[in-house]
Amino acid sequence: MNMDARSAPTELDLNSLIDRSWIVKHADESLKASPIHITDAVAPMSEGGPHDFYSNGDYWWPNPDTPDGLPYIRRDGESNPENFYYHRGFLRSMRTLVAHLAAGYVVTKQEAYAEKAVQLLREFFLDERTRMNPNLLYAQAIPGICAGRGIGIIDTLHLIDVPVAIDAIKSSASMSEDVYVGLKAWFADYLEWMSTHPNGIEEMNADNNHGVCWFVQAAAFARFTGNEEMLQFCRERYKTTLLGQMALDGGFPRELGRTKPYGYSIFVLDNMINLCQILSTPDDDLWGFELPDGRSIGRGLDYLFPYLIDKASWPLPPDVEHDEGWPAKVPSLLFAGLALNKPEYIELWKSLDPDPTDTEVRRNIAIRQPILWL
Repeated sequence: MNMDARSAPTELDLNSLIDRSWIVKHADESLKASPIHITDAVAPMSEGGPHDFYSNGDYWWPNPDTPDGLPYIRRDGESNPENFYYHRGFLRSMRTLVAHLAAGYVVTKQEAYAEKAVQLLREFFLDERTRMNPNLLYAQAIPGICAGRGIGIIDTLHLIDVPVAIDAIKSSASMSEDVYVGLKAWFADYLEWMSTHPNGIEEMNADNNHGVCWFVQAAAFARFTGNEEMLQFCRERYKTTLLGQMALDGGFPRELGRTKPYGYSIFVLDNMINLCQILSTPDDDLWGFELPDGRSIGRGLDYLFPYLIDKASWPLPPDVEHDEGWPAKVPSLLFAGLALNKPEYIELWKSLDPDPTDTEVRRNIAIRQPILWL
């Protein structure tokens, strides 16, 4: 497990926070899963090959004014259920299985969990017949407009759970040196692509939740691969750019202006907190960092937390979709509660459902097994 020097709980605290039976239940279920491959579904509209991840932009729909429906048109906040979602689902399912198995290994040391996780990792990332290529050239494509977009890099946000899962099972008998080295190489290659390709640079500079999520991924992958230069770059941009997305009252105007302001506000703050968890060190503590005008991660929590406790007090209209699924059990409440010594955050986290059924809500929670991050 990865212990931050400031937020690491005592063994007693950790035992009181972690639901061992829930972890083992999900690890046991994950043992039964078949391996997942990006090649298991071919995207008919993709300009890439069978090893290339493909998805469509959520809010894009066939054009009713043209015979072939092209070019697609945008309807903000309304997800098109007919879009190609298979690769997104494969990636998230693989992540979830691996995270559950790694967490099961952490709490039981049963080798079967590590063995299954290594199989899933090897076949998804390394096997030449089934591996995913380490790029997102064809993510969030818009039929009739573009083959892929920088905005699509958010589709791999869930991969941040994978490096910590890999490290959690690194000492197991099932994790060979070749597999471990190969996995580090895959994430190094992907980080290189997302930080140098025009699509990646465009997403890095996005001034909303997409930019935040680029840095969450870059930070997680850089920490795993030992890329200190990228880690320092992420810390610098958190301070000089990402906190600038926050208003003086702690809200995020770009998210509050959406048709799903409640869910997007939770999502962006959750990932800002994830950045603090990944990047903070004893010498560079992002949890306590403030801009000269007082904006900080604490101020963001001060703004949103009352509405998490009492959703009825939310001053804006309900989200156009999936409003009933929020608030959900986002790990950032746990991380912030520990780091900032706010037991009320932890109590709320403990009270929420660990297995939300709304697929959109599940998709917007980047971390599935917080034990791997503590």
